[in-house]
Amino acid sequence: MSFNDNAQLDPSQVQDRRGMGRGPMIGGGIGGGIVLLLAALFGINPQLLEGMGGTSLEPQTQSQGTAPACKTGADADARLDCRITGTVNSLNAFWPAYLAQYNTKYPRPSAVLFSAGTNTGCGAATSDVGPFYCPVDTTAYFDPGFFQELVDRFGSSGGPLAQEYVVAHEFGHHVQNLLGDLDKAQQDPRGPQSGGVRVELQADCYAGLWAHYATQPDPKTGQTYLDPLTQQDLQDALSAASAVGDDRIQKAASGRVSPEAWTHGSSAQRQKWFSRGYTSGDINQCDTFAVATP
Repeated sequence: MSFNDNAQLDPSQVQDRRGMGRGPMIGGGIGGGIVLLLAALFGINPQLLEGMGGTSLEPQTQSQGTAPACKTGADADARLDCRITGTVNSLNAFWPAYLAQYNTKYPRPSAVLFSAGTNTGCGAATSDVGPFYCPVDTTAYFDPGFFQELVDRFGSSGGPLAQEYVVAHEFGHHVQNLLGDLDKAQQDPRGPQSGGVRVELQADCYAGLWAHYATQPDPKTGQTYLDPLTQQDLQDALSAASAVGDDRIQKAASGRVSPEAWTHGSSAQRQKWFSRGYTSGDINQCDTFAVATP
């Protein structure tokens, strides 16, 4: 999904902490490379980041600025960091008016770009956890290096909507936080019918819901961020959803599939719920908790 070249971006909506350096290594748990990346991929569980012992990143590493040189949609088409920024802008334009129909206010979440590691309201995090949303500070965190991992290690398409899907998924967790559904992942975190899987699939559906409306004008400014969706764009998003299915990840890592350990849902489920949000444009169709089998 390409950006409208003339769209005016607001880089102040994204904090840029890249290149700020790191403090001491986090002790005791969140490291571990690909294993924990797979376990926490697209995660929202603050317990992944809390109480791990060791020291957190030093405060002076957390100075920040806005994403540089991200001014127009043309910049978003040319640069990944600007594409993340433009997607954040689009999401923040869409969700307030949409949720207002349901008498729900949308306090704008923060978004952070980082590299290697950063401090969060949920504790100190490294890039190993992948993109994640922290409900404590209502912030979505993205290491842009992950998006190449998504292609190289998980076999996803590298198309724009594959990347934008990741951002929209994390913002979907913010919407769940506002609607009171996010905690259901904590109550029942694992298994094919678990609350954890249902939370993740609902965030996929919310990502699809955004994609349904993303090419419409900003209700406040009237500007259009994104060009019309093509069939290739849709295939790119579905490729990313499939690439991060629990069954596919488990099969690649160990040669076997263990549904009892699922936390995010199968490739087919993730594609199904993104597609449901996209085709329906209706948040009521994203109730993964109302169906016997998500």
